Amino acid sequence: MQAQFHFINDWLLENEDLWRFEPFHRSLANTLPWQASHPELCNWLSLLSHQQIAQLKTQPEILEEQLKPFFPSLSIVKDMADVASLNKRQISLSSMISNGIPGRKLQQITAMGAVCLDHHAGDSWLEWCAGKGYLGRVLAGESQQPVTSFEYQHALCEEGQKAADELNLAMSFVQGDAFDERSKRFFHPNQHAVALHACGDLHVRLIQNGTSANVAAMSIAPCCYHLIQDEAYQALSIPAQQSKLKLSKKELRIPLQQTVTGGERVKRQREQEMIYRLAFDLICREQLQLQEYVPVPSIKKSQLNAGFAAFCRWAATQKSLCWPKVDYDRFETLGEERFWRMERLSLVQQIFQRPLEMWLVYDRVLFLQQHGYHVDLFTFCERRVTPRNLLIQARKMAPTK
Repeated sequence: MQAQFHFINDWLLENEDLWRFEPFHRSLANTLPWQASHPELCNWLSLLSHQQIAQLKTQPEILEEQLKPFFPSLSIVKDMADVASLNKRQISLSSMISNGIPGRKLQQITAMGAVCLDHHAGDSWLEWCAGKGYLGRVLAGESQQPVTSFEYQHALCEEGQKAADELNLAMSFVQGDAFDERSKRFFHPNQHAVALHACGDLHVRLIQNGTSANVAAMSIAPCCYHLIQDEAYQALSIPAQQSKLKLSKKELRIPLQQTVTGGERVKRQREQEMIYRLAFDLICREQLQLQEYVPVPSIKKSQLNAGFAAFCRWAATQKSLCWPKVDYDRFETLGEERFWRMERLSLVQQIFQRPLEMWLVYDRVLFLQQHGYHVDLFTFCERRVTPRNLLIQARKMAPTK
């Protein structure tokens, strides 16, 4: 895995001008940024219709095939970023255990639970950032071993404990802060620690505490790499620390732009909202002479039905802006043109999403290997269930004599 890390690392550095940008902001310019360095790529992008762009956004395999002529090493990188899936046991949960778990979340939990059980080591479980303990229910019920469910929110601990008690499961909820040094006392050597989509530094803290305590095994599905305490990414492993590749908090969001394809209604709502936001930004710059981007808070999707003018008035109120008289039709048209420039740009960045995620995951893998763990890397479910489907499976190796 170290060789794969270095290859991906070098490829990302070699092509950093093609992914180190924000399509939303770069769409202000009418031209593509790579005209001088990649003229053939820009020509191909310019000839794409709106329909073709929309199709390629949702068909990553076809997009990669289309872009291979412009990136000679793309096939090798893709092979290194492709991770094998597991043939795992099928878990059929009773309606009592699965009660209250949303459909897609239930699929994730049963899939990860099966992998954890198949690679179990130790005599107990630690469920890190447990929420209501959905994964812990599977592990406690199937293994008949006790589960300590560590969770920050007191209300979730209470709900989870109540459900576990009603199901007669050996689960003990602990309310605590993952970043508090006292959280280390819940780790011990004969234990299997698990975390399903603990965000950013939360799963990093699990890795750090787990290696310090020499836990028997860890199963970690990383998520939300940008949710970190520092302004820039703090590498864990020696190879990543020595790399020239330094990632900002904003750049850590790039892998997360892989999404599960929604229905037509969801796609239309996204397009409409982005057009509104891009057009609103243009009004702020042109009419209000604002040089900096004005971030607009989240909006209920139903509010979009009121139209662009209503969106602008709502956003202006949220940001306490003195709103001018505006030609809304003109700016909405400009916003739509800018939207398709943004989508065109993001096609190129899209092929770097998984390699960037693999760079981050390999950093975690190499750190675990440095601390005496045998590590496997799998996908534990299909991408349609969640694009955050990578699973780090680590087992503490016996010390050599």
